[in-house]
Amino acid sequence: MQGNEAVLARLQGVRKRYGKQLALDGVDLALQAGQVLALLGPNGAGKTTTIALLLGLLRADEGRVQLFGHDPQQLAARRRIGVMLQHAELPPSLRVGELIGLTASYYPAPRSVQDSAVLAGVEDLLVRPYGKLSGGQQRRVQFALAVCGNPELLFLDEPTVGMDIQARQRLWETIRALVAAGTAVVLTTHYLEEAEQLADRVCVMRGGRIVSDGSVAALRARVATRHVRCVTTLDAEVVARWPGVRQARRESDRLWLSCDPVEAVVRRLLDADPALSGLEVQPAGLGEAFCELTRDVASPTWSEAA
Repeated sequence: MQGNEAVLARLQGVRKRYGKQLALDGVDLALQAGQVLALLGPNGAGKTTTIALLLGLLRADEGRVQLFGHDPQQLAARRRIGVMLQHAELPPSLRVGELIGLTASYYPAPRSVQDSAVLAGVEDLLVRPYGKLSGGQQRRVQFALAVCGNPELLFLDEPTVGMDIQARQRLWETIRALVAAGTAVVLTTHYLEEAEQLADRVCVMRGGRIVSDGSVAALRARVATRHVRCVTTLDAEVVARWPGVRQARRESDRLWLSCDPVEAVVRRLLDADPALSGLEVQPAGLGEAFCELTRDVASPTWSEAA
């Protein structure tokens, strides 16, 4: 995952302190073209600091940060990215179309205002003042501003906060279309479903370090817990007392189990009920894997916005 081919952004041995607090502790991270990288972690893990370094908003105390092979503060590099931060202060009196047009003017080969608006689903808001929009509508406008420069690399920090389900799913579809067209994405989100839907690579941060880096499937595989579903007459309360069963519940004719390890439990199920059917074994969800990797974190003395 950290090869040298087509690397768009890179951190090498990066450390960053805020006073006595070590926010990043020797982070190595490389983002390649065509990737959707989800950067996950609890508050204080270092996600926001990592993004700020890649955007040139902060300087590393140690190590090297590159954006398209250049210093992230160089204009030539910054013109190749789009950014949607979690918090944005925009002129409330400007109309949506004016905001998109103004932002697009800073880029050498931008999308048209109309194309940017369609991508973000705000084509019906172009004549509305930004300050008169709902929170979800403002987030969609901010996405339009992030993509109007036709970026090669898109940074999305909690992009769907404040959006309803329909707007969130539409944005996911747009992000997939942009990736299919060649745009790389760095995503930070508290919605693990969002990471599962969009990311082909997940980095989990804890205490200023990367503790896991790989696909969603690889992250799930790090957790031994498996889920078992089957049709059986066995009593859930009895099965819950078996070794290796963490949880058991019944829904109609189906029994649902969480197991670790799973093999012995499955063998015992089959031995206990020869008529058992519909047996399914599934890996842990991304949420469980995330909690497993971050559960030992003490409450941080310094907290960053996720």
